[in-house]
Amino acid sequence: MLETILSLFLLQAPSANNYNQVLKNMDQIAASNPANVSVFTMGTNSQGQPIKGLKIGNGAVASLVVGTHHGNEYGSTAVALGFADALAKNPIQKQTVYVIPVLNISGYNRNDRFESNAQSSVTDANRDYPSPCKHDAPYQLKSTEALAQFLVDKNIQISATLHTYWPAVVYPWGISTTDLSTPYDDQYKTLVAAATLESKYQTGNNTQVLYPADGTFEDYAYFKHGIWSLLFELGFSHNPDPQAVKTMIEVNTPGLRRFLETSPVVRVADHSFSGHCDARMPKRVILE
Repeated sequence: MLETILSLFLLQAPSANNYNQVLKNMDQIAASNPANVSVFTMGTNSQGQPIKGLKIGNGAVASLVVGTHHGNEYGSTAVALGFADALAKNPIQKQTVYVIPVLNISGYNRNDRFESNAQSSVTDANRDYPSPCKHDAPYQLKSTEALAQFLVDKNIQISATLHTYWPAVVYPWGISTTDLSTPYDDQYKTLVAAATLESKYQTGNNTQVLYPADGTFEDYAYFKHGIWSLLFELGFSHNPDPQAVKTMIEVNTPGLRRFLETSPVVRVADHSFSGHCDARMPKRVILE
């Protein structure tokens, strides 16, 4: 199955067939592991396209791995599919893991960071969630609204969001503030250390390692629901070649699994933000 996944990245140019190939990969993973895996529909995007994922396992604890908020980050799609393939063969005991390889279908088919909204303009999907330091209206996209509702419907306890490119695994907060600590920093440090044993990626607080970004999914999951949430920044390029994709899958699949296995299975109790926002903090969008 890994070779089939890698074949996606031999395409010479983006096309409307790209997401169709992802769907075929998901169908193949499910067909090869019918006792453990099924394909589900999370919701639809602003163009009415179904957003599909894989449900793996049948445990009481619900976990989520979501890739490709940004459509040009093909490596995150590949790692989500590679992780799902490995997990399908050996599910995590007592967990149900939902894997959504592509959230941003329109951007993925165009090889474009941004996602088309209902008004035929584009939105950055990973700035489209409520946030303590965000003042514009969230949910310009039906995909992000559907994902937010999915957290509630499935009672998600643990989540990982996948991006490229900057080799790091980071935890909240990642917002525009210098008040970055949470009551769970020590536990988060243990989790990111476990997640990077093979990859050797940099770890730490999201804002300090990367940059402040308001309205991201990973902070939203923690801020709104107390979900144990990590951001995986994968590899060294938005356009990895097949060998780089293979390496990204191999070094991150064990860490993703270890994160899900070792994370607390009860949401955090104190997930409010009581610090001060600072709109003057510099923002960057060239990485994640």
